[in-house]
Amino acid sequence: MPNKKMKIIPARRRVGSNPELIGEETPKLRVAAYCRVSTEYEEQNSSYQTQVSHYTNFILNHDGWDLVKVYADDGISGTNTKKREQFNQMIDDCMVGKIDLIITKSISRFARNTLDCLQYIRKLKDKNIGVYFEKENIKTTDAKGEVLLTIMASLAQQESQSLSQNVKLGLQYRYQQGKVQVNHHWFLGYTKDEEGHLIVDPEQAKTVKRIYYEYLEGYSCKQIAWRLTTEGIPNGAGNTKWADSNIASILRNEKYIGDALLQKSYTIDFLTKKRIRNQGIMPQYYIKDDHEAIIPKDLFRRVQEERKRRRAGVKVPCGKKRHYNNRTCFSLKVFCGRCGDIYHRVAYNYSNEHGQVVKWLCITGHDHDLVTCHGRPISERQLKEVCLAAFNQIIKPNKAFRAKLQRNISHAINQVNEEKATQLDRELDRLQILLVNQSPHSKSYEKIANEFAKTQQQRDELQTILDQQNEEIEKNVNLQKFIDANSKQLNKFDEHLVRQLIKKITIQETYCDVEFQNGDSLKINL
Repeated sequence: MPNKKMKIIPARRRVGSNPELIGEETPKLRVAAYCRVSTEYEEQNSSYQTQVSHYTNFILNHDGWDLVKVYADDGISGTNTKKREQFNQMIDDCMVGKIDLIITKSISRFARNTLDCLQYIRKLKDKNIGVYFEKENIKTTDAKGEVLLTIMASLAQQESQSLSQNVKLGLQYRYQQGKVQVNHHWFLGYTKDEEGHLIVDPEQAKTVKRIYYEYLEGYSCKQIAWRLTTEGIPNGAGNTKWADSNIASILRNEKYIGDALLQKSYTIDFLTKKRIRNQGIMPQYYIKDDHEAIIPKDLFRRVQEERKRRRAGVKVPCGKKRHYNNRTCFSLKVFCGRCGDIYHRVAYNYSNEHGQVVKWLCITGHDHDLVTCHGRPISERQLKEVCLAAFNQIIKPNKAFRAKLQRNISHAINQVNEEKATQLDRELDRLQILLVNQSPHSKSYEKIANEFAKTQQQRDELQTILDQQNEEIEKNVNLQKFIDANSKQLNKFDEHLVRQLIKKITIQETYCDVEFQNGDSLKINL
């Protein structure tokens, strides 16, 4: 056999993803730098500017390097990469072959999430792109780079977890001290004084009050949002376009009564920052009278009851549930005297001089598949006439009706309930003090917590009775005010009055039974 000759070709380490550089004697590396600060404090902003300047000069002054770009995220957390736009742009540029080497200050600046860190490092290594961490003096292209990187990244993640825990404890301490934090720039109705305390913004407070009162008058969240948008009234963010979700959020926010519920949600994963609703897993803190109220407490509670009522819908005698629909002032107010079901609105378009005619029909009677009721149909014009007649009947001198309103108000007042509520409040205060002085993990804490929950339930049930009592008084007072304010007969239909004063209209064969919000009723002949 011929003598074999072997020639060793020495290895030439190459860093970079550009195939055009292969074969060049002195290839220039396209180098990028990445820097990040995680908060928006002034000293951190200074650090941000310093890092950008440092890496720009460092790369430009290095022989054999070409500066691609300094990628910098300002005020973004490092626990995940979803919101780091510059970081993601840098990775994209690497994948299309624009970068050969990345320089960054430390692993914690690159990523505090071990999984993310290793995932991106390996992704870059597949493209032959290295990352150099200055502080740890680690080059990912070295043999020992990934071992060291795994260790250092784990430590960085533990540091992030420790920091997250410290933040949690800090928030918990603030909650226990009753300190309330609110971003007033997005919070309709309030601003802050020089000392940082919440104070009412009078102009915005008018909008908040309007939302609450219109909701109780029967308007839906969608209708209120449309009305505010049409009138160009700004919301908490300063925009004039409202969504029904904006209205719903305002209606359920306890801060409008001067109170504050703290820790409504909590973070379950410090890496993903995912938050979930707190349903008893973490303690909550309810601060009463923390700041000036815009909405009275009894009005707020009435709104919460109305929200529940609308979600529940109306169950009619046939067993079906009719969902809340409030397109007009008559929606969910007109009922059939025969079967008890609700009436719905139907518009008929005619080609002759009649044009469009709107009628209200019993849903059961209008079911073409199974007609089981023959309740009398009524036109919308007739419904308006019935309401106008009912209003005029209580406006005219009617001593018996006025006296009945006064009796209703006197009957609704119950001093015993007020005294019992005071006693339960004192008991809750006593139990609250005991809870504060007990360890959350002790047996006595569990016992006191159960007693507190039982007493709170009794107080809530009594409050419901008190709210119903106050609502009954208010309905009679509103009717009394309406009568006092109108000495002359009405000659024009007012949708607002129907929403505010009329609870139910039952259609019979020859008359309508009109029930007012306070429970009193009148018969109006058809």
